[in-house]
Amino acid sequence: MQLAGKDATEQYDPVHPTGTLESALPKTANLGPVDPKTVTEKAPTIIKESDIEDQPLDSLLNLDDFEKVAQSKLSEKAWAYYSSAADDLFSKNLNSSAYRQILFRPRVFIDVEKADTSTSILGFNSSLPIYVSPAAMARLGHPTGENGIARACGKQGIIQIVSNNASQTVEEIVSKPISDDQNWGFQLYVQTVAKKSEDMLKRVEATGRYKFVVLTLDAPTPGKREADERAKNAASGQVTSAVGTGTAAAGGGGLGKALFAGTSPNLNWKETIPWLSRSTKLPIVLKGIQTWEDAKIAAETKQVKGIILSNHGGRALDGAPPAIYTLLEIRRNCPEVFDKIEVLIDGGVKRGSDVVKALCLGAKAVGIGRAALFGLSVGGIEGVERVMQSKSLSSH
Repeated sequence: MQLAGKDATEQYDPVHPTGTLESALPKTANLGPVDPKTVTEKAPTIIKESDIEDQPLDSLLNLDDFEKVAQSKLSEKAWAYYSSAADDLFSKNLNSSAYRQILFRPRVFIDVEKADTSTSILGFNSSLPIYVSPAAMARLGHPTGENGIARACGKQGIIQIVSNNASQTVEEIVSKPISDDQNWGFQLYVQTVAKKSEDMLKRVEATGRYKFVVLTLDAPTPGKREADERAKNAASGQVTSAVGTGTAAAGGGGLGKALFAGTSPNLNWKETIPWLSRSTKLPIVLKGIQTWEDAKIAAETKQVKGIILSNHGGRALDGAPPAIYTLLEIRRNCPEVFDKIEVLIDGGVKRGSDVVKALCLGAKAVGIGRAALFGLSVGGIEGVERVMQSKSLSSH
């Protein structure tokens, strides 16, 4: 209602996939064309008016550089959504600082003249042991959105996991592959109305581009992201993602809280995985494993092909352990897990040396999420490519 009588296009487009109005509203809601002469006021834009691609990318040497520039270019609302985390940000900050507590044991007289960085993730080739974690609402920072990130991934030869709450449809994101062998994963938030998730999985499979499904377990309910709630959603009411329509809690709420509306809080080992294996032919990966006990259960579950150690970027539960801690737990308590399923990890990675530490401890690959959004916000497709390259600058 705050946008009533205003041109809301610039508020609406970055957060709603194509076809949202057509699928969410009855035809009777279309009252007819608007006379532009009667629209006297525009709603504030989500993306700042400054040129979002004027930053010399070669001047940005690490991910902190990208984050600082992105903050200066994004609107308050977009920055709040991208950067916010739960409560006091303890887990978000610990995600990064935890890597500083782990030291290398460098061995000498090792020939490192030629190094092969390529690997495979769930059997699919990747030029680097890096993938893009599911990160929603990419069009808040750049009009190319998730498809822009996809094109950067294609150029760099790495895999992108697409967010369930992407600002573009699952079809649009994979519509311009760089090569025929470019692959994606799809992150799934199970909806309280299961048929919505089942229908989405059918669309995902129909593209032929998504090669595995990532079931998200680390955010059964939305975290209290105070920065996001302060910024709030300008519409302060409904937000529609690719899979459903949610309403922010009474009294307002941030974009993140609105997007979580309709997400099922009752997932469990006994029922959810069998349901998902019936609903899709794609391999299943469990995202959000945070203890060695759950990693061991997952490794013994025949339908599960991989796990992602993650605390949702510190955005769900403040006090949740950094993924690198969980990786250490698995290494110490049940190392056989690494032989049974692929173990991926995300959260807090800032340097190529962080990637190497995770690999040394048994991870197959490392995910970046916010970094891809910041790179896109700063320099579009080229910005995302630079982010991927900068992660390798400090390690050999």
